[in-house]
Amino acid sequence: MNKPPIDSKREIYLVKRARSFGYAGRGVWIFLKTTPNAWIHLAVLILVASAGVYYQISRLDWVLLVIAIGFVLVAEAFNTAIEIDINLTSPEYHPYARDTKDVAAGAVLLASLTAVIMGLLIFLPYF
Repeated sequence: MNKPPIDSKREIYLVKRARSFGYAGRGVWIFLKTTPNAWIHLAVLILVASAGVYYQISRLDWVLLVIAIGFVLVAEAFNTAIEIDINLTSPEYHPYARDTKDVAAGAVLLASLTAVIMGLLIFLPYF
């Protein structure tokens, strides 16, 4: 049996989608390569996941941990993207550039504090 030919518009769409995944993967690699804090977050992720397995936390607790960890990693990735952009668009010191970077870093701090509170609420009963 012969396969029907693939519509060229659909083929172009699929190629574009595949390329977009490649670009996203490159972005994750740049994030990991250029952001030392990302490795700290990943180390904490491994510790928290190990504690979750050890204490056999509930499915709901796993969902909350995944959300908290994802929230922190996404905040850190956005912070990195903002820093890259500010370094490009404002190579000289400017107070607005500093403020932009500080606000982005503050967002990571807020996400991290939220994740710590969620982790404490989940794990404190086990101690």
